[in-house]
Amino acid sequence: MPLDLDALEDTVRVLAEAAPDADQTGDFPWTGIRAVHQSGLLDSTVATRYGGQGATLLDAAHILLGLGRGDPSVALISAMTIFNHLGQAAKSNWPDDLYKRLLAEGKQRPLLLNAARVEPELGSPARGGLPATRARRTASGWSISGRKRFVTGAYGLTHFLVWAHTDEASCRVGTFVVPNGLPGIKVIENWKSLGMRATGSHDVEYTDVEIPAENVLDLVDPSVAQQDNRAHAAMTLALTSIYLGAAEAAQAAFIRFAHERVPANLGHPIARTERFVTLSGEIDLLVSGARQIIFGALEANLGDAEMLIRARLLAGRQIRDAVQIAVRGIGNPGLTADLGLERHFRDIQSVLVHAPQEDTSVSILGRAAFDRWNRKETARSSYSKGLTVLKSA
Repeated sequence: MPLDLDALEDTVRVLAEAAPDADQTGDFPWTGIRAVHQSGLLDSTVATRYGGQGATLLDAAHILLGLGRGDPSVALISAMTIFNHLGQAAKSNWPDDLYKRLLAEGKQRPLLLNAARVEPELGSPARGGLPATRARRTASGWSISGRKRFVTGAYGLTHFLVWAHTDEASCRVGTFVVPNGLPGIKVIENWKSLGMRATGSHDVEYTDVEIPAENVLDLVDPSVAQQDNRAHAAMTLALTSIYLGAAEAAQAAFIRFAHERVPANLGHPIARTERFVTLSGEIDLLVSGARQIIFGALEANLGDAEMLIRARLLAGRQIRDAVQIAVRGIGNPGLTADLGLERHFRDIQSVLVHAPQEDTSVSILGRAAFDRWNRKETARSSYSKGLTVLKSA
């Protein structure tokens, strides 16, 4: 799909204008979400077999990069729907009639989907374990009860994708499609994060919420229900482009300040001083380097999970460092809300908190390195034993 850059940039401008107020109030960012919907970017990854544009994961990463420059909170809410469409395009795990009904609904208003997986007791499924949330069989479908944490976009979602276990004699685990606004759904306003405030990632409690029988995806035995952190490595890396966008916005704010700030004792913009030239170079090295890492990996081999995980960690760390350098370099003005850097700095702290978290990702790489060494040692040992046999023959 050729990306409509004009539509993307127009949308980014709308997001950027609305972002400061959304950050201050923490209200659901309807202005930005409606702009993403109206531009066609929200459903850009719907498969061509459903009449969609068929955008790829790489296209999605470029879209999220742009949206992240405008408002990373809007970008993150949008990403959840964009990725769900990509999942259906690749796997067809949604019942066809249900998915088509949702697409029809999305023509009238923003269709917003997001997984509700994290629980108070369990924590992130990326670390293993099964959900306490229960899906009870009823005469007409399912009844959902449980509590979920960090449900991004909770108030504005059209559908929650609730991870739960069934109460059947042989328990199964799956994702239940729960329309928002049904009786028994309660949003608990407890999202008080340092950054990404407009995501409204509140807790949601479900009490005997009735849904139709067909509103379920991937219902499987618990033994195969564990989250595969390696399988989602490409999508998680694409998600990092949101924060790259925020870092690029921070870089632009830094450069603009350097050109507009003219101290009376200097008589010219501080952008001409060697100190700010060097700071600008350090920031560009990290931000542009992160961009090369992210898109280089996404354009290389989406089947190499370790490479994708490595790219995410490297890029995420560089993004955080770059914005910190910008804030520290400017000093007090960088900490005020007027310049925007303070908001970008807060938002950027979330770059590596998405599952699998930084420590889990590092552990995956560590185990893989050990496994590679063990395989080499085994092969070397087998080769040595073979030579010994040949010599003794």
